[in-house]
Amino acid sequence: MQYRKYINKTQVSEIGLGAWQLGENSGWKSMSENEAFEMINKCIDAGINFFDTAPIYGHGTSETRLGKALKSYDRNQFVLNTKFGHSETGETNFNANQIQKSIEGSLKRLQVDFIDTVIIHNPPIEYLDGNKNPHYEILERLMAEGKILGYGASLDSYKEMKLFMETTNCTVIEAFFNIFHQDAALAFDLAKENEVRIIAKIPLDSGWLTGKYNTESTFDDIRNRWSIRDIKTRGELVQKLENCIGKENNLTQTALSFCLAYDAVSTVIPGNTTINQLSNNLESISKPISKKLIEKLEDFYQKEVQHLNLPW
Repeated sequence: MQYRKYINKTQVSEIGLGAWQLGENSGWKSMSENEAFEMINKCIDAGINFFDTAPIYGHGTSETRLGKALKSYDRNQFVLNTKFGHSETGETNFNANQIQKSIEGSLKRLQVDFIDTVIIHNPPIEYLDGNKNPHYEILERLMAEGKILGYGASLDSYKEMKLFMETTNCTVIEAFFNIFHQDAALAFDLAKENEVRIIAKIPLDSGWLTGKYNTESTFDDIRNRWSIRDIKTRGELVQKLENCIGKENNLTQTALSFCLAYDAVSTVIPGNTTINQLSNNLESISKPISKKLIEKLEDFYQKEVQHLNLPW
């Protein structure tokens, strides 16, 4: 495993674990508690020390399972990132007066005394202006109390990231970034200037960048949000992308290595549902892609993808 800078001189593994799927009824393939524990332990065995979760994931059970599994490890051995805005009951509430309650709930479920970073979970853009919202004074106070070490937001676009970094003292952004969604990269230089660490979320585009789906695929989980047209569009893009990278390159590993090719990125958080997926994802660390291929994939996005405005 290789590690990169996070906040407060913390080092995080280049590959982290997106822990949405660890909870009960998460919207993905259902995992038992024992399967979740096995996944977490395998991650730690592999050197993964970064875990991304949220109260809404499995209605609190993702955090609870992480807390149980990590209880036997030294607290300094792992880094936790959780969120605010979508509660364990399924309620969406970004009001500032809910921040402390949310974080206290996460601390209890995770069974820790502090959380490394807490991010606002894909809020409407009006909540991102630090000059107009009381959220950031509250988060700064919770930092002073030692309950959190840093804060940020989970965001999807350059416009959001720029506003957020220019008006707050954020230390981290979880950015929607992958081969099919590269808008966030426009903010990477600004992030480096402000020492804001980037977590690359949805690096495999909800499974499309594994190559196992095509124009005829159907979904009975959270991905059933896509229309037939959306599926056809993505399936055709995957075919073009596979031709672009060549048969000698594994699509999944190329997708993860693409994210890691940007030094603004601290960690990438694929959501493995099986140990085999975890093992395959980890191989991307030892298979960095060339500068030529990076440029080719940036060009592919600009010519083939950007104008489509693909939905999440």
